[in-house]
Amino acid sequence: MTNNIGNIDSKFRYILVAAKRTRQLQGGSPPLIKGTSRKFTRIAQQEVASGLVKYEIIGQESDSEETDTSSDTITH
Repeated sequence: MTNNIGNIDSKFRYILVAAKRTRQLQGGSPPLIKGTSRKFTRIAQQEVASGLVKYEIIGQESDSEETDTSSDTITH
């Protein structure tokens, strides 16, 4: 499934976003797509690859300050 990661810039970020979306689905969030799978992990991967899961990279470095870039936030 990581061969088609949509607009995401790296496989690592794709995995992180899909994992966070999987946790949201397990917590009761409704799926954004109608798929054939009932597995939350597969549904999350399909949503991310389709570009339906919006995410924000927080902690981007600016010219004058250094910050932690290891954290992402997703919204649906």
